[in-house]
Amino acid sequence: MGRNSQLPAQPSDLRGAIWSRAARFGAMMATLCVALLAFDIASPLPVPAADRLPSVVVTAADGTPLRAFADAQGVWRYPVRLEEVSPYYVETLLTYEDRWFYYHPGVNPAALLRAAWQWLRYGKIISGGSTLTMQMARILDPHDRSPWGKVKQVARALQMEWHYSKKEILELYLNYAPFGGPVEGVQAASFAYLGKNAKKLSRAEAALLTVLPQAPSLYRPDRHPELARTARDKVLDRMMRTGKWPAATVHDAKLESVQRRYWAQPRLAPLFAERMRARYPHTRRIMTTIDANMQWRFEHRLRDLAHSLPEHTSLALMVVDNRDLAIKTYVGSADLLDADRFGFVDMVTAVRSPGSTLKPFLYALALDDGLIHSESLLSDAPQSFAGYEPGNFSDSFSGPVGVREALQRSLNVPAVEVLDHLGANRFFAVLRNGGLKLTLPAGAKPTHAVILGGAGATLENLVAAYSALARNGQSGTLKFTPSDTQHQLHMMSAGAAWIVRDILASAPRPGMLMSPHSFARGRQVAWKTGTSYGFRDAWAIGVTDRYTIGVWVGRPDGTPLPGHYGAVTAAPILFDIVDSLAIGAQPRGADQHPHTVKQQQICCLWG
Repeated sequence: MGRNSQLPAQPSDLRGAIWSRAARFGAMMATLCVALLAFDIASPLPVPAADRLPSVVVTAADGTPLRAFADAQGVWRYPVRLEEVSPYYVETLLTYEDRWFYYHPGVNPAALLRAAWQWLRYGKIISGGSTLTMQMARILDPHDRSPWGKVKQVARALQMEWHYSKKEILELYLNYAPFGGPVEGVQAASFAYLGKNAKKLSRAEAALLTVLPQAPSLYRPDRHPELARTARDKVLDRMMRTGKWPAATVHDAKLESVQRRYWAQPRLAPLFAERMRARYPHTRRIMTTIDANMQWRFEHRLRDLAHSLPEHTSLALMVVDNRDLAIKTYVGSADLLDADRFGFVDMVTAVRSPGSTLKPFLYALALDDGLIHSESLLSDAPQSFAGYEPGNFSDSFSGPVGVREALQRSLNVPAVEVLDHLGANRFFAVLRNGGLKLTLPAGAKPTHAVILGGAGATLENLVAAYSALARNGQSGTLKFTPSDTQHQLHMMSAGAAWIVRDILASAPRPGMLMSPHSFARGRQVAWKTGTSYGFRDAWAIGVTDRYTIGVWVGRPDGTPLPGHYGAVTAAPILFDIVDSLAIGAQPRGADQHPHTVKQQQICCLWG
């Protein structure tokens, strides 16, 4: 009887078997690559679809949202980059959702097999087996939960890994993950449920936002705080079991309560935000120079003050940092939602009569020309200038007055007298070159009336021009965003700026007697008011070492506001703003003036 003998495999047979297996594996991989390539060509990645673009968000300088504009689907998304999110959130997200994120090619075979076995054994889904890439694929290209839907999800995940880096995929998740209601993305969710920037999340808050996308309706803290807390603690326990966080740290994190809140969409500086959105139409996140705390404080202050004013009256405020002309506060109206006060009209950019607010620039030009000094005598008496016969606000005249008194009291006749010597056309041109672009009716030319409000100006341009008093005579273009290029514009000499500011700063506040105490206090802010013809506009502009502040009060429709003028309506608001800025600056001493300015004794009779 014969036997089956077994002989050792020859080296040539082993090499053949290895090459055979390698060939089969290579063919399989090639087939897979061809299939993926065909899928990629036939079904391009929907990232991002036209109607899924993130909403536009306008932020303050510190990243606080001022106003967000929803996308075409009414969804709120605040664009955010990976480095702008708390590392606690990134750590909990990757630990809880996808520990092998940086190592797998979009799918985790072990997790998928485990999920499939559980589904076959228990007849229901126990664990999803989805990676972050697969979750992102489903967010961008929704599909059903059938086997074929899962196959499509896997294909999309592999496709995403082909086209995007791990960081890009993670950032897509940070911006598109659902967090309940119209909120998508971790930054929008952080502000909506926690009232803070996602960069500042605590460990407990990071855990909460990690688990929220799993069941956004069920775990919303504003609706189901206890369920949200249980889900959050589940994430914290995972962090402890995996050794990411110590037990003591997790214990402390669990002590944090889950606040039952939902923050309405931000509406700070709403008219300013609309303006920025129009100015930068292709930018999804527009960071501005606005100081969020200052904006909130002054915006609410003006809203409260509006209720003490007659109906249909609005207010506007602008605060600019003199160091770089960055806009820190921008209040375009009393209240955006108050239609009776025309809250939708931006009075910062509205062209209105500036009243007497141009007089400081007139005297500065006369100082630079050597036409006057700070105590030159002018005539405050009835005069006719080519048929133009100006009067004063008080309907009285004071006779001979010095330049200082004429400017502080805002007397009209002396100002027109100085303008008559300088020339209205030249004064108009100097202001335009300095950035204060006055407007006139079509075909009209500058006349003597320009200095009394016979031209149009905006609060924005007036504030920029007045900043020259604190910037050695240099005005410039205002900065709306940190990246804006700033252009310096020459308004007056440093000497003229110092003298004019000194005159305006030494004027007592309305209702205050001229005393050493009030004099010292008043020197901290150089201020000027203005009132347009018919009580239609009340202005107050103030200049400190740090800030230039502009206030406008009136009716946007141009109807008169009898009894309300700059000194009694706008000036108190200005001083309220100035005092709250806590400028704390000491009165400027004589030793601070430019070398081109000197003091001399002059004749009190002849000037």
